[in-house]
Amino acid sequence: MHRLLLLIIPLLGFATISVSSAAQNQKEKTMPDNSPNKKFALVIHGGAGVVSRESIPEADAKLMQQDLNRALDAGYAVLSRGGPALEAVTAAIIVLEDSPWFNAGKGSVFNAEGGHELDASVMEGHTRRAGAVAGVTTVKNPILLARSVMEKSPHVMLAGEGAEKFADTQKDIERVDPKYFDTEKRWQQLQDAKAKEMAELTHTVQGTYFGTVGAVALDQQGHIAAGTSTGGMTNKKWSRVGDSPIIGAGTFATDKCGVSGTGWGEFYIRAVVAHDICARVEYRGDSLALAAEDVINKIVPEMGGDGGAIALDKDGNIAMPFNTGGMSRGWINPDGTRGTAIFRD
Repeated sequence: MHRLLLLIIPLLGFATISVSSAAQNQKEKTMPDNSPNKKFALVIHGGAGVVSRESIPEADAKLMQQDLNRALDAGYAVLSRGGPALEAVTAAIIVLEDSPWFNAGKGSVFNAEGGHELDASVMEGHTRRAGAVAGVTTVKNPILLARSVMEKSPHVMLAGEGAEKFADTQKDIERVDPKYFDTEKRWQQLQDAKAKEMAELTHTVQGTYFGTVGAVALDQQGHIAAGTSTGGMTNKKWSRVGDSPIIGAGTFATDKCGVSGTGWGEFYIRAVVAHDICARVEYRGDSLALAAEDVINKIVPEMGGDGGAIALDKDGNIAMPFNTGGMSRGWINPDGTRGTAIFRD
């Protein structure tokens, strides 16, 4: 009898284990796949403009591309380790803001009074959280302040003196003397704009609004974020604000699409450019390429404006349309291939 029990007990135990293992296998097969996307991508821009190879010395173009690559490296480092798209966008834009080659941060243009008024915005697609600042004068990296507005305040946009006061409450926001933003190149652009204005006896807008930087990222969790930063328009008056800090105009993101624009801001505001591109993808089923092409190369020019945009969708597709002579840009595709460009060809 004892021998029979000794034989039966192991057999029962084995049967129990076998059934348990089979159930676990069945559970693993039927459970939804919540594993990370693993597909990630990044696209950046340093502004659209009337640019030709003849207008930019080759040495300067190389330095611009070096900083575009540094920005790509900064964003890619975040994405490759599984970090969030929001962090990648922030990291990439900080590099561009710290560069004197682009109209944002250090390279910001002068306003009509000889000062600087900086704007920035950021948006996280899957949460629809957003933050923006306009007309700041002492914030080294406005994209960080825009993100603080999103994450540490109940608001979406702060402007001017109020934005500066909010920055006073944020320990991680670096402040600088406004002269930090002065560069000889931008000063000469102001003088040229003023001379043209005097000759034409009217306030000149055309050709004074290019530069703006931006980034859009898709992370391994399948989330998208977008951000934009700018020094605005050379010789701008009356605390003019363009599209860059306006959610839906210069920056927009959903869980399916993200956009950062660059160009004549008044038209990007009127056409709600960034939102329109994503809306065509989400509601009409347009491909990202078609949506971006239609808005940038048809809608905006028909209204009288010009510029460009970068866009990215949930599958890692990238679009970079522009209707000007050039647009500084860089990209890293989901397969790891990458590149930078300034001119059309």
